[in-house]
Amino acid sequence: MDEDEEAIGLKEWAIAVEALSSGDQILIMRKGGIREETRDFRVESDCFYLYPTYEHQRKELVEEPYASRVEELAAAWNAEQTEAAIAFYAEMTEDILIHSQEELDKLKPFHIWTEQLAEERLKWKRTKPLHLMLLRVYKLQPAVIVPVLPAYNGCKSWIGLPAELLKHVERVPVLSDEQFQARWDEIRRALNQ
Repeated sequence: MDEDEEAIGLKEWAIAVEALSSGDQILIMRKGGIREETRDFRVESDCFYLYPTYEHQRKELVEEPYASRVEELAAAWNAEQTEAAIAFYAEMTEDILIHSQEELDKLKPFHIWTEQLAEERLKWKRTKPLHLMLLRVYKLQPAVIVPVLPAYNGCKSWIGLPAELLKHVERVPVLSDEQFQARWDEIRRALNQ
């Protein structure tokens, strides 16, 4: 392993990581952070670690039962923390571009976000599509503790994580192959794909 090598991380709300880790959700939606280097969201890797974030997530933007967990998760975090636990890894199985409110409405049963938040994400940067990333998620055993670096701050999606994540850590799928395939098929049917 090269000393300068980095693992790729995708920043995602801690509450969404929780939904992904339970198998309740297999997708995330992206248009990019305000400080994206390219100004638009771009999939930089099909495989990445999920880096939980706490800024911006609010319970009124998330459906129950997850809304009631937002404050509990936020209470366990503070901006002065010097370490973070990386507990999940994801493989993107598909990146579907969503262009219309009609397509977005068909996805409501498959995510934890409120209609308001999903609609805001679609309408932000109106000329750009919303990326619907279907993810196969794996639990790392054990979780890897990494330092919180200044480079991780700000509204951007992708970050370089320490190479120690690239060392062998057991990855256990949160859903069986059959469970994952069934959910993936449901989403594709809903979108008429």
